[in-house]
Amino acid sequence: MFPILNTKRIVLASKSPRRQELMKGLFIPFEVRTKEVNEDFPEDLEHTEVAAYLAEKKAKAFEPDLGPDELIITSDTTVLVDGKVLNKPANKQEAIEMLKQLSGKAHQVISGVCMMDNHKKTVYSDITEVYFNELSDQEIEYYIDKCHPFDKAGAYGVQEWIGYAAVNKLVGSFYTVMGLPVHRIYEELKNW
Repeated sequence: MFPILNTKRIVLASKSPRRQELMKGLFIPFEVRTKEVNEDFPEDLEHTEVAAYLAEKKAKAFEPDLGPDELIITSDTTVLVDGKVLNKPANKQEAIEMLKQLSGKAHQVISGVCMMDNHKKTVYSDITEVYFNELSDQEIEYYIDKCHPFDKAGAYGVQEWIGYAAVNKLVGSFYTVMGLPVHRIYEELKNW
């Protein structure tokens, strides 16, 4: 018998194919719903809180439509390097600049999650430290041209070429870096 007997209908509110794939890996039935949500955040917000803030903001957009037996899961991921938050790059030049900032350094990837039904809400973050090798300008251009990482925080996907070639160490969850800390979601679902 499956270890979680959840009577809620789980809704993953994410367009991200990576997040959907990670949820499938838990073997928990879910459906996908999406809405456009403005991803601005207050400038004075603590950088480590941005991902959780945005995850909660996304969940609140679904609050009026949430059925009595539904549990919504939203997530957001940010990259933090040298005290700066890197979200998704707007264009190739911004992606190049982001990857140059990450080259040869450690940075944090923070995935925030909000889980909410009509009676309860849980918001949390999971942080993974990622260490990059030095990247040449040619390697950065090659990766961007090959993988088009414009929908990814920090302009990279750890599961793509750059993860194979440049990431030399992770402290934390690989799946948090991919955008969804499924180990934390699983633990939370046990207590829902």
